[in-house]
Amino acid sequence: MLFQVCLYFYCKFLWRCLKFVMRKLTGRCELQRICYSTKPGASRTMKIETSLRDSKSKLLQTSVSVHPDAIEKTIEDIMELKKINPDINPQLGISLQACLLQIVGYRNLIADVEKLRREPYDSDNPQHEEMLLKLWKFLKPNTPLESRISKQWCEIGFQGDDPKTDFRGMGLLGLYNLQYFAERDAAAAQQVLSDSLHPKCSKFSKAEWEKKRMDKAIGYSFAIVGINITDLAYNLLVSGALKTHFYNIAPEAPTLSHFQQTFCYLMHEFHKFWIEEDPTDIMEFNRVREKFRKRIIKQLRNPDMALCPHFAASEGLINM
Repeated sequence: MLFQVCLYFYCKFLWRCLKFVMRKLTGRCELQRICYSTKPGASRTMKIETSLRDSKSKLLQTSVSVHPDAIEKTIEDIMELKKINPDINPQLGISLQACLLQIVGYRNLIADVEKLRREPYDSDNPQHEEMLLKLWKFLKPNTPLESRISKQWCEIGFQGDDPKTDFRGMGLLGLYNLQYFAERDAAAAQQVLSDSLHPKCSKFSKAEWEKKRMDKAIGYSFAIVGINITDLAYNLLVSGALKTHFYNIAPEAPTLSHFQQTFCYLMHEFHKFWIEEDPTDIMEFNRVREKFRKRIIKQLRNPDMALCPHFAASEGLINM
């Protein structure tokens, strides 16, 4: 333990010495070197985030957690602290601002998502009830719901007559994600629901699935799996694993919509993965989910990774 502590401080001392030497040789501080030598996106933003967080300057350390409205002033203070002339280095301020918007935005997104996760479903809240009924309408547009408490809820993958009990683990976040998927990507959501109920008759990559002995295909509960994938997305967000994805797709601050779009992607991919794994029964769900989680994490270790780039205004990253 003592050796590890000594090694840590030794490496930290060497790193500070190296930064000092590089500053003298290049005439540029570490922030300048990162912005000028690293392409925009996760590679640049994660290096900037590490540099700011590990700095001995209090100003730089706290810059990763300022209010979005204070970012412009913070950039001015950083430029002044580093003795960088903004007139000579105009692009640096723009690049730093883009990075800080992403960094601060990611932290704020975690807070927004956490707030929804902690809010329980309340059947006495008209807004909650309206969202739940809309979920049914989007997924089963041609089938009226006979009553609020009904066995029909099992048709879209809830466990009992009243879905509110299934939202306990993820709170309103699970409902928000399911409704977003059902409303914004209605055709795909309805297809995934149908496939989950009748995997043998699925139209999803039918030519390939016919080669996989589809007579053995096992279905799953759509809504319950959606809540479970919400839990996966939440943990990827909180752990920081999704930084790679969000810093690559969001030119500025990632928002709740970006998180929900990522959930839609994960639902698509898990559905395909479930069929590819061809489980013998539903009891294999945890095994398949864990294998899927490891695959996503492995993909996110690639600094150029964007899980669902078609959702992004990624071309906006080019000039930052």
